[in-house]
Amino acid sequence: MLKVEHIGIAVKDLASANELFSKLLNTKPYKTETVASEAVSTSFFAVGETKIELLEASAPDSAIAKFIEKRGEGIHHIAYEVADIEAEMERLRAEGFTLLNDKPKRGADNKLVCFLHPKSSNGVLVELCQEIRTPSH
Repeated sequence: MLKVEHIGIAVKDLASANELFSKLLNTKPYKTETVASEAVSTSFFAVGETKIELLEASAPDSAIAKFIEKRGEGIHHIAYEVADIEAEMERLRAEGFTLLNDKPKRGADNKLVCFLHPKSSNGVLVELCQEIRTPSH
């Protein structure tokens, strides 16, 4: 693990949460994005070397909608940057962690991502992130 890449926070209303966090962090979100495959709308704030990702459900049956229904708004996951996501997934699987996906998938902010089941990490949903590299010519 290289560093904490971002902290994901589940919110009911992205627009009002963006206003609140803009005041709190004294900066505007640098990016907003919809990830259709996860049924989520996101915004990102830069805070030093770490980012805050706000997540709003874009479908009532999405993971974020279910999280908010069960737990309310708040910290949803902690994401760690890794150099080689497939190697890290294999290492963690061998260490006994339960991965929620077998292969990395495309996430927000130009990342390949994989989540660890919170039951295998003391109740914390952990996301692994690797920057998607474009092949050099």
